Amino acid sequence: MIKDTQDENADENYVGPEFKPNLLSPQDLKPIAAAARPKPWLFYIIAILLLAFIVNYSVKFYTLIKWSRGQTNVDPVTLKPRKTGLFETIRNFFDSTPDMTGGTERINILLLGIGGPGHDGAYLSDTNIILSVKPAEKKAALISIPRDLTVKMDGYGYRKINEANAYGEIKQTGAGGEYARQIFEQTFGMTIPYYARVDFQAFVDLVDAVGGVDVNVPRAFTDYSYPGPNYSYQTISFADGWQHLDGARALVYARSRHGSNGEGSDFARARRQQTAISALKEKFLSAGTLLNPVRLQKIIDSLTTHISTNLSFAQIKYLADLSKEIGDDSVKTLVLDDSPGGFLGTTISEEGAFLLVPRTGNFTAINSAIWNVFESTSTARLASETRAASAAAKPLFLMVKVEIQNGTWRAGYAAKIKQELADKGYNISGIGNSVKRPVATSTIYILNKKADKKTISDLANTMNLPVTVILPEWLAYSYDDPATSASEAGAKYRADTDILIVLGEQ
Repeated sequence: MIKDTQDENADENYVGPEFKPNLLSPQDLKPIAAAARPKPWLFYIIAILLLAFIVNYSVKFYTLIKWSRGQTNVDPVTLKPRKTGLFETIRNFFDSTPDMTGGTERINILLLGIGGPGHDGAYLSDTNIILSVKPAEKKAALISIPRDLTVKMDGYGYRKINEANAYGEIKQTGAGGEYARQIFEQTFGMTIPYYARVDFQAFVDLVDAVGGVDVNVPRAFTDYSYPGPNYSYQTISFADGWQHLDGARALVYARSRHGSNGEGSDFARARRQQTAISALKEKFLSAGTLLNPVRLQKIIDSLTTHISTNLSFAQIKYLADLSKEIGDDSVKTLVLDDSPGGFLGTTISEEGAFLLVPRTGNFTAINSAIWNVFESTSTARLASETRAASAAAKPLFLMVKVEIQNGTWRAGYAAKIKQELADKGYNISGIGNSVKRPVATSTIYILNKKADKKTISDLANTMNLPVTVILPEWLAYSYDDPATSASEAGAKYRADTDILIVLGEQ
């Protein structure tokens, strides 16, 4: 094990092959109760006292009170909010130049994207980005953290980092963002005082409120497995070039995980999310938005309902003003991935879940890269360079032979999946029907334990399926179904198959 010489608690972050994660199931989470509305008398008293000064900001002031009561200051142990007094609320409203650096040269904010109530895995964070800003130098960086990264959570053992928000909600309703902030801060050895958690509807509302966003799609792609209503799937496509996207379309662009043409991984999605956020920022700060009271009203309404943050109104205003001075050429992007030169490696838990872990066994190299993201020697790229690299990338997994078996009664199902995976560069050696049908759950079986780990991890990411090396009884050579007259004994898959995908009903 490599010792972390920069962090006295390096051993606590060690995630070598010995850990045995027990992953949290989405259905175990309790729903978040609606945030308590501020007491009307408080709002009216403040409005009367400050009417002459805030007549044009009454709606914003209502939102300020809602945010500042119970979210700005949080007890680090219980995660319960500390109460904010009336005069502190007034002071925060008028404090136009808050000190957000805490004596350092950087402002770090954790940005979380969740599905929200009504979505599968409602409180697991699909988007995890650390926004780091250097106010004095007018620079910013977006650091994307993959949701499958395994980290240590006090009291819960080793878990996927996207579960931090969910565990916070279990610990204290409404405290998911604060607990996630603490976990990210501990994991990456840096101060992250602020967080903002946005659900899908907030993203849609904000994009629609600014009249849509313009995004340059670097390469065309199709996703045949995009989540649809009632746990169904739908096909979505994007052409290359500039696209004007409304809220719903922008969400699809940012969420798609199974796209063709190199867009079928969490890492490709992370880059698209960074692009969408940059486009939204440009539109939000335009005069057409800031000087349009109707648009501002829609934005405030969505912020009140669908966004949780510990940022005060004055801090948000300060960041908005600061972002006007930061051009695209001053924004760097860093995506942690498991590419050949990446910081992460892959492993599979005992439950068959795909996991990402630091390639070196601890977070020393990762934390150094994040801390030095603004340096000229950093591996981070400018946003424009990231888009160009993403457009040029093309995955090739020709050395690993993948066999697909249809475990359902849906005709042509295996052929459909074969085409999707072939478009992504996978070597599909054969398709057919499984001996047992119907099979309840789709699964990826590793037949050759020496198969390329990168291919396995990409395939698991692309299909979002469990991976295991343990074969069910009906895939054994000797298996013969006693309920049938024909003999099924014999090989259940091709002899040269490295990875077997059995498609089930789910």
